[in-house]
Amino acid sequence: MKKSLKVLLAAVGTAVMTAPAVGADIPELRVGWTIPAEEAKYLMMKRPELFPDLGKKYTIKWTQFQGTSPMVQAMRAKVLDCATMAPLSLAQGFLQSGLKTYIVAQHVYEKPGYFSVYWAVKEDSPIQKAEDLKGKVLGTNAYGSGVYYNLVLWLKQHGIDPVNDVKIVETGFPAAADAIRSGRVDMATMVQPFGLLADEKGGLRTIGSQAEVLSPMVQIFEGCTQEYTDANPEVVKLYLKDLQSAMQKVIADPKLAVAVTSEITRAPADLLGKFLMTNKDFARDEDMKPNLEAIQKQFVQYHEAGFLNKQLDVNDFVRKDVMAGSQ
Repeated sequence: MKKSLKVLLAAVGTAVMTAPAVGADIPELRVGWTIPAEEAKYLMMKRPELFPDLGKKYTIKWTQFQGTSPMVQAMRAKVLDCATMAPLSLAQGFLQSGLKTYIVAQHVYEKPGYFSVYWAVKEDSPIQKAEDLKGKVLGTNAYGSGVYYNLVLWLKQHGIDPVNDVKIVETGFPAAADAIRSGRVDMATMVQPFGLLADEKGGLRTIGSQAEVLSPMVQIFEGCTQEYTDANPEVVKLYLKDLQSAMQKVIADPKLAVAVTSEITRAPADLLGKFLMTNKDFARDEDMKPNLEAIQKQFVQYHEAGFLNKQLDVNDFVRKDVMAGSQ
């Protein structure tokens, strides 16, 4: 167990860049990616031979980032054409800098029957519900992340002032369980595979999840800048077709998903196989059609909570001829 965790932690910060040779007449798409939950991209990177158009009709320069916010910054700087985004990062990118993107495909989301990011306490803790958290120290992955804002929303739903009633600190995902066990925090945020590792070790108990904030909830989707897409729609369409094909392949063959994810993350395949592409993981759809209604609800929640200074319309970020499930 300890060996698996060490390998996994070492993998989280590993950067990978691949850049196929670009011919003078072959357009290049610059794509950002991160860990976890982007199996379709991992397959395209590690098994490019499965996609006949890739390398012939277009090429991809892949660059890894440590989250969606840095990728938004890279898109603003015009060093990326497409990247993984979350509803909040797309919204903040637009409101803070005028970055206009199209939502082209959905990677993972939360829905009943599948994994939802959750909040855990010690098994023997007197904390039984959200209302018991007053005066406590709570752990999140990073200030300003979507998970952080969902924690704030969950606290407010239960009458807890996230500023005055509790203290929120950064624990990161890998160290969350140990932070709870050591008493550094009273509650922390859990995601896979760290939730799985915590369950196997025991001693923790769930008191709530993001499903209480909104369900279904879109976690991450693929966004491409409107400037690049409008100028190169056929390139984005080729990428979208391959992305959908990749998603279909990893859903149909979980062993393939585990293999390429292990190659990318260097996490042990036996560990990944315990949750990846099962109901212990986030939900995925073969066609990768974005749930625009859910994203709009997230925009509304974030605006009403004061996270966004303007109400956004998801339709302003849609071009249907380059969106999965609408062609």
